[in-house]
Amino acid sequence: MGREMASAFARWCAMEDTGLTPVLTAVADLSEPVLAWFDRIPTVQLKTRDYRELLTSDAVDVVYVALPHHLHAPVYAEVLRAGKDLFAEKPFGIDLAAAREIVATIAETGRFCRCSSEFPFLPGAQRAFAMARDGELGRLLEVRSGFHHSSDLDPTKPANWKRLSRTCGEIGVMGDLGMHALHLPLRLGWKPQSVYAQLQKGVAERPNPDGTTTACDTWDNAVLHTWTEARGQRVPMALEMKRLAPGATNSWFFEVLGTDGGVRFNTADPKALWVFRRDQEQWWQRTDLGFGMAYKTITGGIFEPGFPDIMQQMWAAFLLERAGRLHGRFGCVTPEEALASHQVFNAALRSEAGATVEPVGT
Repeated sequence: MGREMASAFARWCAMEDTGLTPVLTAVADLSEPVLAWFDRIPTVQLKTRDYRELLTSDAVDVVYVALPHHLHAPVYAEVLRAGKDLFAEKPFGIDLAAAREIVATIAETGRFCRCSSEFPFLPGAQRAFAMARDGELGRLLEVRSGFHHSSDLDPTKPANWKRLSRTCGEIGVMGDLGMHALHLPLRLGWKPQSVYAQLQKGVAERPNPDGTTTACDTWDNAVLHTWTEARGQRVPMALEMKRLAPGATNSWFFEVLGTDGGVRFNTADPKALWVFRRDQEQWWQRTDLGFGMAYKTITGGIFEPGFPDIMQQMWAAFLLERAGRLHGRFGCVTPEEALASHQVFNAALRSEAGATVEPVGT
């Protein structure tokens, strides 16, 4: 992910209306080949295996941290207390207690911090968000939001930290994919009030490079049946996070249905926005989208966005909000929203343990 961020900065000349330019000055990684890759970035002044060197560098104002979940709370705290602003990776801590600790440290230090979630910056996601926000759909009937991929269907895929509760967290796939599913609902004010969780585990053990195997104990699939409130009405909302979703390469989706209309978007068909209309007849209408990004670039409107584009859009949102110049445009996940996601995940664990409907709480 660090290399993806470097790529976004290297293409910053494509951005038209930010009025600022990020400069990558320092990189820390334990992998020598990864560090060597950054030789191609001429602005990098410091490459190190010790991230603490970044925290003492006067050339660093913002630190992006992509580490296993159990390291989030301690390393985020070091970054913030070193006087640096923080772009944090999801899920913002290994569990609810860690997320609370991170939020408290942000308040203590007064530093600017946001959390990563890039898919809602796609044009289709932005159009769906605007329709839901602006009340175009009438009384809401149901919401479905989630993220599916299928790479874990392969039992020969090597074990890694995401398959171990001690490093990924007991929340498993919810920590890996859940922030993506909750970004738009939480931004719309649709925080789940209660949850009934269906959690599944997949491959019990995976191979190591030396021929041994490692037991894998994290949840691989999660479907959360929740109730939320929108405009004074209770609305059922399903949140889906799956590593074992046959046929899904990497599909983020968001769907809202109401009495006067509906909208759905899925990155499996990234140019298509589906809108439901009703008059004397009812129909779903497909719109072929172009490059309608929240933050203007040189790219013409008829072209198609990809993953590098939404990473760059997310960084534009982070940097502009940090500079106080977001001006009402869509922003990154806030610490409060990241904490709210952990409250949902915590309730889901309680629900799975007792096969009960659990309150989410505050």
